[in-house]
Amino acid sequence: MLIFCRKGKQPFQMLLFGALLIFASCASHKARVRQDKVEKVIGAARSYIGTPYKYGGTTRSGMDCSGLLINAFRAIDVELPRTSAAQSKLGKAVKLEEIKPGDLVFFATGKSRRKVTHVGLVTEKRSRDNIKFIHASTTLGVVETNIYSDYYIQRFRFARRVID
Repeated sequence: MLIFCRKGKQPFQMLLFGALLIFASCASHKARVRQDKVEKVIGAARSYIGTPYKYGGTTRSGMDCSGLLINAFRAIDVELPRTSAAQSKLGKAVKLEEIKPGDLVFFATGKSRRKVTHVGLVTEKRSRDNIKFIHASTTLGVVETNIYSDYYIQRFRFARRVID
């Protein structure tokens, strides 16, 4: 296309084309870096599947939901706050329809329908109504669950993106 440009305009168009390539390359690189971080965090979280639930726990002998995420995010050298309520203030808000793997999902599982008491990490988005998240369940320990299961979708409050 540049071959057919009028004389004198070709250097400017070449410069513009080069700038576009650089910006496209940067965006592509940023997406790859995010994907690598997400895969590390999800892999770290999945390494805890089967770990029993323990309130306040952060080790393989027992952990709670926020402890799971603290350990998972250490895989990318990100320190998260200790509680799900404090973790719910990080990153940027994401609509349920825009959730991606790596996003944090927050729930109100206690008596108050407003107070965040539970957190999980999105691991897969298979379809609009099949989004898996990993969390520490009080009865099952660390497991992956569909956010659209009756129990969790009724208690879902919001999602946040911590990994850019």
